[in-house]
Amino acid sequence: MKILLLNATPHKGNTWRVMCALRDEIAQADPAVEFEEIHLAGLGLPFCTGCSLCFRQGHRFCPHADILLPLLAKMEAGDGLIFGTTTFNMAPNALAKNLMDHWCFLLHRPHFFRNKAMVVSTTGGVGAGKTVDYTAGTLRAIGYNRCYKLPLASASWNDYRPSPAAQRKIRHMALCFYKDCVSGCLAPASVLQMIPYNLFRGMSLAYAKGSPYETEDGNHWSDPVRAHMAYDPSVPMPFYKKPLGHLFYLIGRAAGNAVTVTYKK
Repeated sequence: MKILLLNATPHKGNTWRVMCALRDEIAQADPAVEFEEIHLAGLGLPFCTGCSLCFRQGHRFCPHADILLPLLAKMEAGDGLIFGTTTFNMAPNALAKNLMDHWCFLLHRPHFFRNKAMVVSTTGGVGAGKTVDYTAGTLRAIGYNRCYKLPLASASWNDYRPSPAAQRKIRHMALCFYKDCVSGCLAPASVLQMIPYNLFRGMSLAYAKGSPYETEDGNHWSDPVRAHMAYDPSVPMPFYKKPLGHLFYLIGRAAGNAVTVTYKK
């Protein structure tokens, strides 16, 4: 099993210490787990320019594809992702937000359906809960099957020493995350995941190959299997959720036929 530690903090401070503690707890439970660390600050990922090439032509045409594509490949290869971002002004820091801006095409074309994630954030006071909620929501929206959340108030500037209660929480979350990843079991898609999935499934057909404004979104959702499924076929789907998915598909289809989004600047 492989777990990727993606450190989106500007330096190795309090949040990174918690990520390391999670790693150590998992390694103690299973020494065979392989870990890889990526420090976003060292990648030099420029700000997203909003060029929309990822939507129109595909993310391989992103101006920063030389950095983004290898990172996405490592996320895909891992069974689990531990994503760390410090809390700045009750929100993810700029490094983390910039990366999530680069992921926006995945909101249209979600992908990581078999993967599990954990979001970690620390703050000197309050706001870590909002930070992990925002980040976990993004990861779920781009397809992650389950996303654990670990917000902690450090009451410290880069000298965080978890209390016994915090240590117990870290240990508990690490073991829950590990057991979920190693199980290979996938949770059914939530309604909140199905709504955007099926809206884009319907809307994007207006941009399919041969349409007046063909885009990569349209080509993606024209896939014969994907076009007729209420969610990715690898994820369990209770029978009673399928009509709901089809309803939002029809709403998306109607919206796509009514309004053409050109992405032209």
